Amino acid sequence: MSKKAERQLRVALIGTDSLRAQEIKNLLSGRKLPIKSMEFYDPDVAEEYSKLTEFRDEPKVIHHPYPELLEGLDLVFLAADRETNRKFGELAREKGIKSIDLEESFVDRPEVPLVVAGVNDHLLSDRKLSLVTNPHPVTIFLSRVLAAIRTSYRIKKVLAVVLQPVSAYASAGIEELAEQSYALLSSSSLSHKVFGEQIAFNFLPGLEKADRDGFTASESQIIQEVKKVLEPDFDFSLSLVQAPVFHVYSLAVYLELAEDVGLAELQKTFGNKDIFHFQPAGSARPLSNVRVAGQEKIFIGHLKKDRSLPGSYWLWVAADNLTVGSALNALEIARRLFELD
Repeated sequence: MSKKAERQLRVALIGTDSLRAQEIKNLLSGRKLPIKSMEFYDPDVAEEYSKLTEFRDEPKVIHHPYPELLEGLDLVFLAADRETNRKFGELAREKGIKSIDLEESFVDRPEVPLVVAGVNDHLLSDRKLSLVTNPHPVTIFLSRVLAAIRTSYRIKKVLAVVLQPVSAYASAGIEELAEQSYALLSSSSLSHKVFGEQIAFNFLPGLEKADRDGFTASESQIIQEVKKVLEPDFDFSLSLVQAPVFHVYSLAVYLELAEDVGLAELQKTFGNKDIFHFQPAGSARPLSNVRVAGQEKIFIGHLKKDRSLPGSYWLWVAADNLTVGSALNALEIARRLFELD
């Protein structure tokens, strides 16, 4: 075994209550990332020993994140609020400690690399690099899918309709959907704290404030991120709709290719990459959010060849926003930053 593979990392997680924080903790607990020590910090902890957690079957104290506690660390995962993440991301960079932002706190900072593992992770080869950010989950899914297709075919245009789960609004979104669903079934009054409208058994397009062209901040963010990661030579746009589901993004993707190929040939694009699970036509089990939730692959299915235009296709993409859309990408970034097997 090489010395690089034997290196034991001193790791910290800042922010412990967010859905993304819980997912990366679970992933680090079960994966063989070589961890010498694991520390937990949360800005909501005011008193010492007031909050506990568990890591690899051992009890751990969650501390308040004081700057001096960064000393001696190798890697920090940032999963708190934006202000805290920015503060400690900058502090870690000043101290030469590598940090990975899970909450998109630095996506508007052009000097901070926006990385999708397996697509543009060549950016991590700079040994002086210390601060990296995860992009939006949809950016991760689309970048992986389009990068795979682009290895074999020239893409001319991509359009996507994105169905967003309520977990995009953290635990508050999940709780509101659950409460509204129960209230509707029991004929009780509805709470509208998060979405402003009924989300249970309903779809809400344009939930956020739109710009003069009608695009929301989230839509514009994803579009710009995909362009930054892929540096595409094709037209790309999308529309986002809030869906009444707890987890998993679903995307109806329309493709125009320069080549007119059969479905079997296009399907081969996804067959040789571990990140994908392709659902062939006629499968006994449907490709559903319930099946995809908690899984660590990007599911692709319902591939269709559009006869109205040569080289045009439809496909359905579904992936969990907390696993492959966040924690797994951060873990792969960490492996590459430290050149681990």
